[in-house]
Amino acid sequence: MERITPRTLSGFMELLPGPQAQMDVILDVLRRTYALYGFTAIDTPAVEAAEILLAKGGGETEKQIYRFMKGEHDLALRFDLTVPLAKYVAMNYGQLAFPFRRYQIGKVYRGERSQRGRFREFYQADIDVIGDGTLDIANDAEMPAVICAVFRRLGIERFCIRMNNRKVLNGLFEHLGVQDPAAVMGAIDKLEKIGRAKVEALLAELGLGQDQIGTLMDLLLTDEPLAALEPLAEKNETLAAGLGELKAVTALLPSLGVPDGKWRIDLTIARGLDYYTGTVYETTLLDNPEVGSVCSGGRYDDLAGYYTNRKLPGVGLSIGVTRLFYILQEQKLLNDALPTAPCDGLILPMDGQCLAYASACATALRQQGVRTQVYMEGKKFRAKLEYANRLGVPFALIIGGDEMAAGTVGLKDLRAGTQQTVTADQAATIIKQSLDKDIKPVKGS
Repeated sequence: MERITPRTLSGFMELLPGPQAQMDVILDVLRRTYALYGFTAIDTPAVEAAEILLAKGGGETEKQIYRFMKGEHDLALRFDLTVPLAKYVAMNYGQLAFPFRRYQIGKVYRGERSQRGRFREFYQADIDVIGDGTLDIANDAEMPAVICAVFRRLGIERFCIRMNNRKVLNGLFEHLGVQDPAAVMGAIDKLEKIGRAKVEALLAELGLGQDQIGTLMDLLLTDEPLAALEPLAEKNETLAAGLGELKAVTALLPSLGVPDGKWRIDLTIARGLDYYTGTVYETTLLDNPEVGSVCSGGRYDDLAGYYTNRKLPGVGLSIGVTRLFYILQEQKLLNDALPTAPCDGLILPMDGQCLAYASACATALRQQGVRTQVYMEGKKFRAKLEYANRLGVPFALIIGGDEMAAGTVGLKDLRAGTQQTVTADQAATIIKQSLDKDIKPVKGS
């Protein structure tokens, strides 16, 4: 039989058990934090009819999507969790309470060039609020509050949420007489990656004059964006609407627990996806800006319009969990104290005659919420301890004939090297009291 060399495709992350345990802790923090803000979990298929995912796609979306035929069916892998959400809400409208607040954590797929911090298969962790007909702008202000809560619970302090409003950009384009707003917006979205000079060159290629380019760039890069926009808002209704929304959002941030140093208005933020219509967000780690946004999102006025006649506006954000994890792992910022062992107590029966009693002790520990494993293999005691140490298990419960006869276990703290004789119930209490449940996934910063 010809052997096939095992390999993982470029752009797809595969983790060993220890890092996977760290990833799972991060995902658990996200779930608990989202639930804390009143979001409910849903799930949607990874594969959809291509027409569903591309209904309001085109542009970048169509270039990135994984699309394939299965028999007569034109199918595609989801490239985000927002478009499937729009379908979900349209299909289940009569059974949902609005505003509908949901979170979803799942893998998405984008056929883009894999590079540092960018993957083709990756976890996204989304929240969205969907309104029925209308959705108050106050919901847009809650998004940065959730981002702050998530990052702080993870142990990440050095981040910045940058906000803008697409109406502000559209109003600027109208005011300046820009003929192709979508193309200009795409050029602006590249400003952080390629710099002002190259963006100005792109704008010139799009037909903007030097006066238009200079005025636009000066406004986008000003240190006082709200003040700079005020005079122009009097001349353009679209810009005035966007400016009003930005003011409403930022006015609520203090009461929602978002400190001044964690956010700023950045008029260069455009967001590449085609469906954003109002507030937009991008969040970067201050020590790793070159990786780009690890959390982004925005307002969309009628994303479900291709699936229903009802107007269902929404606002949401998405954390790129795989990208975030990659950065934390690469920079060695994941907390070494974070437990990665598959169990808290490993029971080591000395021989096969102790196996039934060892299994009963394991059942007693599990009933008290202690993650417990029984070592079943008939190997020497040294090999059993080496197995426990390799897994990083904090406690070993040693059971021989004497322990079985006395109804006890030898509880060995593998971290401290100490051992005591106790009952299974006492062992459960000691193990639970010794484990720190509040360790943050990221080292203190």
